[in-house]
Amino acid sequence: MAEPGEPTRFSIPLPNPAAALALAGDAESSTLHRLEALTGASLVLRGLELVIQARPSQLERASALVELLRPLWEEGQAIGPVDVQTALQALDTGRGEEHQQLGRQVLARSQSGKLLRPRTLRQKAYVEAMERHDLTIALGPAGTGKTFLATVQAVRMLTERKVERLVLTRPAVEAGERLGFLPGDLQQKVDPYLRPLYDALHALLGAERTAALLEKGVIEVAPLAYMRGRTLADAFVILDEAQNTTAAQMRMVLTRLGEHSRMVVTGDPTQVDLPAGQLSGLIEAAQVLEGVEGVAICELTAADVVRHPLVQRLVTAYANRDANKLAPPGPRRFDGPQHRLEP
Repeated sequence: MAEPGEPTRFSIPLPNPAAALALAGDAESSTLHRLEALTGASLVLRGLELVIQARPSQLERASALVELLRPLWEEGQAIGPVDVQTALQALDTGRGEEHQQLGRQVLARSQSGKLLRPRTLRQKAYVEAMERHDLTIALGPAGTGKTFLATVQAVRMLTERKVERLVLTRPAVEAGERLGFLPGDLQQKVDPYLRPLYDALHALLGAERTAALLEKGVIEVAPLAYMRGRTLADAFVILDEAQNTTAAQMRMVLTRLGEHSRMVVTGDPTQVDLPAGQLSGLIEAAQVLEGVEGVAICELTAADVVRHPLVQRLVTAYANRDANKLAPPGPRRFDGPQHRLEP
């Protein structure tokens, strides 16, 4: 029998070569190397078998981490740094069982065949909030999946015939009053500001089907100004980049909600592009509507960033700078808003 500190071995059988490839990762991002760095164990693939060797405490931690990732590698899905880090946090905080449920919560399949699921526990809570509430407000930095998960939920409800149409809108703040110099008609002028919404639809439905649904009016992608005076019934409404709405605009769009409709409002309170001194409608709404029945307010953090791993570090660096109120070196001019939503 091995001594308490003596290295021991444990093997996990893999169902198919796709599972082995998912665990191996690619040359630039080896999942096994990442797991080794986090646990101190040695992980080696031998055919359809994963062999873990380490001291007992390290072995237990490494095997538990691999098990938490099972819903991904068992299906041959790519395992990213965020997936590993989220699993490790769940393991360290005693939320392993909840994390396993997260891995099995498949929302949809993208056009490229990738299974789409919430990748962090806060994303999971966000998805559940959208399922249960008529109005969900999602606050968080870039890359946390706010808009994409809302679009996934909207397409799901449309496919399940729980709504008859999708309405996706965002303010074109950067255009201001200068749309006139851009070429094309009004729709062509504002389309660049709506491109992220089109990108999400293309990933879920494909370009051809998205175009067909847009032509039929089942999906509408329009600037916020188009919402005034309308009643949006039997619809799933997404207001994106809501930090750039004024208080009046936010009240206007929230009161457009008609019968049998749902609305998701997303934005980053730290990236407000409104003129200095003007309160963001998103920040005001999150404060005013907290505790109102039928409204959910979800806060995502840098830990929920699911883009390039560097994005998470960038978001954290800027958040730390803001928290410490440190000015960047050299000449500085800052005319933008300074509104922040305190947690």
